[in-house]
Amino acid sequence: MRGLVVVVACAALVVVAIGGWLLFANARDDAGVGASAAPSGPGDLQPDRGDRHLPAGEHVPLEGLTDPPTSGAHHDRLVTREGTLDPNEILHALELGDVIFFYGSAKAPAALKRVQEDVSGPFDPEVAAAGQQVVLARRPGTDGVVAAAWRRLLRTGDAADPRLREFADAWLGVGVASGR
Repeated sequence: MRGLVVVVACAALVVVAIGGWLLFANARDDAGVGASAAPSGPGDLQPDRGDRHLPAGEHVPLEGLTDPPTSGAHHDRLVTREGTLDPNEILHALELGDVIFFYGSAKAPAALKRVQEDVSGPFDPEVAAAGQQVVLARRPGTDGVVAAAWRRLLRTGDAADPRLREFADAWLGVGVASGR
């Protein structure tokens, strides 16, 4: 009889421990499974213009897109180099989960290069194709820096603004799957 009491007590202790662990783990899970709203984070949420891939030869509709674009129909064209990007490259990179820092000067500011190095390393087309790259893109006429992720924009007048690092940390790898 005494052995049965010990077994029951141990079993009860195991059940309580497992239940406690599950409650602890669940309380730390902020994934928002089933949530219909876009995740919160740095930058301004932009309208959802969709993510449809266009067939070859079909014109990319630029009407109604944000500047720079953060969502919309596009050709699935990978970013293979930094510099000036076309709307297809921008949208496809953001869809995959890349973060793009747009600047207007002839050369990328050193502060942006430092953030890129710290967050994703120097530009690598394979890393960009995996949606894990901070891309530096020249965009003539841009004042300061514009950070873009899927449906997110952050504008700042200073390439050394710490919010750029926060933006990259928050949105790198997110893309369309989580950015709705």
